[in-house]
Amino acid sequence: MKSNFRFYDNRQKYLMFVNTCSEKWEVAQRLAKELDKLVPRPPALRFFDAGVGDGTVLARVLRSMHRKFDRLPFYIAAKEISLEDIRLTLDKMPDRFFEHPETVLALTNLPYADAPWLVHRKDGAQPPVVWKEVALTGSTAAEFEQQINDLQPFLAVNWRTRVSEKTGVLLPETPTVIVLYRHDCRYILDAVIPRPGSPRADFDLVLASQPFRLAADVKFKAGRVLAPLARALGPGGRMLGVHSAGGDPGLEIVREVWPEADPFTTSRHELLAATEAALGDEAARFAFEPLPDEESRLRYSMHTLPDEIDSNDTLIGTSTLLAAWNAATYVAQIEDDRLAEAMTGSAYLDATRDVLREHGALWFDDETYVIRRVAGYAGSRSSHL
Repeated sequence: MKSNFRFYDNRQKYLMFVNTCSEKWEVAQRLAKELDKLVPRPPALRFFDAGVGDGTVLARVLRSMHRKFDRLPFYIAAKEISLEDIRLTLDKMPDRFFEHPETVLALTNLPYADAPWLVHRKDGAQPPVVWKEVALTGSTAAEFEQQINDLQPFLAVNWRTRVSEKTGVLLPETPTVIVLYRHDCRYILDAVIPRPGSPRADFDLVLASQPFRLAADVKFKAGRVLAPLARALGPGGRMLGVHSAGGDPGLEIVREVWPEADPFTTSRHELLAATEAALGDEAARFAFEPLPDEESRLRYSMHTLPDEIDSNDTLIGTSTLLAAWNAATYVAQIEDDRLAEAMTGSAYLDATRDVLREHGALWFDDETYVIRRVAGYAGSRSSHL
């Protein structure tokens, strides 16, 4: 149903975007810079990915974490409602358990307000959380891969979604948590492995990359997503936020077809101000850092072959045009019905070709910002309850 469509649940658009653009690479590289500012506390370095997607960013960040903290235990938690994305994420994890044995990975489909703690909120009747703990045996990535693949039937049953009758957004049918670690590291990871009903967040690092729709109200973005994630930070913990900013050739393509389009309406300054307001008295525990423009901007590009886009060449390949069109409309979060109408003719391809020829490439700009828990304030293990 069109009313239930969400841009990030459209698999074809998402997968084409992920595989033809470098945003995931750039976000991972930007997040890796935050590692230099962390002071991990025993028993583990704690990282929360608030929307893990297909796991590309997570896998790259874990490599960077291992390079810098090769002997530290890691507690990695990630939220994702999409079954397809959880499958893709898990597919990237066997090598991570091989390279860094002291890793605990917790995956959940719980909402943002609950996911960092792996529990429900107290208020309201909620279905019980299904909790599955997997101690991986063996010592090779191939052995870990087989045991992770064996989770597919469990995922198929417990990672389903439903549409909320009140809001029209997707919700998990069965709130679920999967915890994975290596059996041969069980003893040294005992204090790191989460337990049902024992909520703890206290994250050293949180990533909030594109965690909400562009069109969502700024108070919703701040109160329902960013404020809970800020509360999940431990002392000195840092949250990196990332969202699309516009003002790039991608937006030019969109406006060639829809001149009135203005999808990028909320700046990082507005988001931080709204989050500070949403936190109320708690805001004194945090520092809100919009970063200077040149430091905040994160630019990524569409992958092309050398000389594939020549400003003097009118014969840009159709596959390149379609990939560019998909990326531009995906980033701007254009709805399916508007896309279908625009694609009944050839004007959208002409517009895409004109912009590519003008710039000789296609790139997009994101904004980044940081929310930091002041080191003197203790993180909350269960204050959201």
